[in-house]
Amino acid sequence: MPRSRSITIASVNVNGIRAADRNGIASWISGRKPDVVTLQEVRAPDEILNEHVDRLWGEKWQRVHAESAAKGRAGVAVVSSIPMTDTKIDIGRPAQRFNDTGRWVEATLDVQFLDQPLVVISAYVHTGEAEDEHRMEEKLAFFAAMTKRMETLRSSGSHVLVTGDFNVGHTELDIKNWKGNRNKAGFLETERAWFDRWIHELGWVDLARTLAGDVEGPYTWWSFRGQAFDKNVGWRIDYQFATPELAALATSSTVDRAPSYAERWSDHAPLVITFKN
Repeated sequence: MPRSRSITIASVNVNGIRAADRNGIASWISGRKPDVVTLQEVRAPDEILNEHVDRLWGEKWQRVHAESAAKGRAGVAVVSSIPMTDTKIDIGRPAQRFNDTGRWVEATLDVQFLDQPLVVISAYVHTGEAEDEHRMEEKLAFFAAMTKRMETLRSSGSHVLVTGDFNVGHTELDIKNWKGNRNKAGFLETERAWFDRWIHELGWVDLARTLAGDVEGPYTWWSFRGQAFDKNVGWRIDYQFATPELAALATSSTVDRAPSYAERWSDHAPLVITFKN
């Protein structure tokens, strides 16, 4: 029988690559050994990210980074041990205004066991505020731009994986205190409707939910305040959405929740998906 081949892809909001490094991300990297890592809220210029990638992952790891024009804000990256054949930061017309905000980056990977290229995306959607009409309009506009780009990529025939911190809990299972957040950014019907469209109209697969089933969470973010982490009062706001053909190869989904509050190196935990053929 042919030997099974696999690839492990992790996505995580590092809450600042420098802070994550100081707080212990290296031990997670060495223990987990993912093949690809997508990062959100890098919050550093290219040269700083490259220094950290060289030291934490290794100089041979390829990387692409969409740096934010706003210093110390946002920033997304893909770091890969698998060769990149193409990279792209442009989310597409008519939404080029998002291109310098550090919220979208694509890497095309040469995964030998796949019949088509694999496009891996790291995306970061800002939190928004229900009381701030402009910020919510910008958040929803970014979802619209994401959706248009996702449709374009899927029509290309490539396998596509859209990962990142989307700052929305899709259903009541995704937020511990969903009743108290019904009118707040992150759980508004206008935000959640985009997820419904991706899944029910466009055929994208929410890998973590599909593999976990109808259970609470598994949460990926907990406030640093109070006892949210210890009591597991969290939100599932970090996702990996796949085209159906790629989703069929996903065999496991894990949230690498820190063993204790003291051992956290970000307020988010990595979402790790393994694909096998």
